[in-house]
Amino acid sequence: MVKAVVLVKSPKKLIAARLRKVSAIYDSFPVSGQFDAVALIKVKDLSEIKDVTTEIQLINGVERTETMVEVQ
Repeated sequence: MVKAVVLVKSPKKLIAARLRKVSAIYDSFPVSGQFDAVALIKVKDLSEIKDVTTEIQLINGVERTETMVEVQ
């Protein structure tokens, strides 16, 4: 399993709830600061992370993302 954290910039107030609809995201929540929400991802292979981040970027209102992959 590969885990990653995706920071999401979006002016939409309910963006964290929209993120939870993506199947690979096991948790998401709003945050304060430069980004507006955090999405926690768990996938089988590292290559799947790009697919998930692309799906996140296609959500209406998402302006940008930053992904951090867990290093073991």
